[in-house]
Amino acid sequence: MNISDQQKQQISEWIAGGAKLADIQKRITSEFGLPMTYMEVRLLVDDLKLVPNDPVRPKEDKLLGAANATATANANANANAPATAQATTPGAGVGAGAGQAPGDGVSVMVDTVARPGTLSSGSVKFSDGQTGVWYLDEQGRLGVAPNQKGYKPSAADVESFQRKLEVELSRIGY
Repeated sequence: MNISDQQKQQISEWIAGGAKLADIQKRITSEFGLPMTYMEVRLLVDDLKLVPNDPVRPKEDKLLGAANATATANANANANAPATAQATTPGAGVGAGAGQAPGDGVSVMVDTVARPGTLSSGSVKFSDGQTGVWYLDEQGRLGVAPNQKGYKPSAADVESFQRKLEVELSRIGY
């Protein structure tokens, strides 16, 4: 579409006045009689080297929401998951001791590089000393694969694991 220099100047003034791209799109159609798609307006504004005042959308914490929604699935082992983890970020808990409530001895570690096919992965040590690996798959599902076949952590350990995993993931930006 051909836009005159006068029209380009008007668009620049709209942006300087705080107009958003959708507003600019409507005004180009109504005031200039030039119907444009949102993408065409966006490209036009980019060509003019202008920066619109559209708000930046915040990141959605889909992964954390999915991790909380799958509490019962955490104890199930995944036969395809690797049995070892290379952990680098320690979790909040370090083993069970006298006077600790069940689940307090759970520690969570996050891998520096996620395992293939996962968004994030790491290792977990439960209060009874049993270990395993955890992972968030590409669909946001949380899985835990204990190193001892058939092991199922206590409900308190699963709950503590989820809380500590959420803290660790939020610390690294998930």
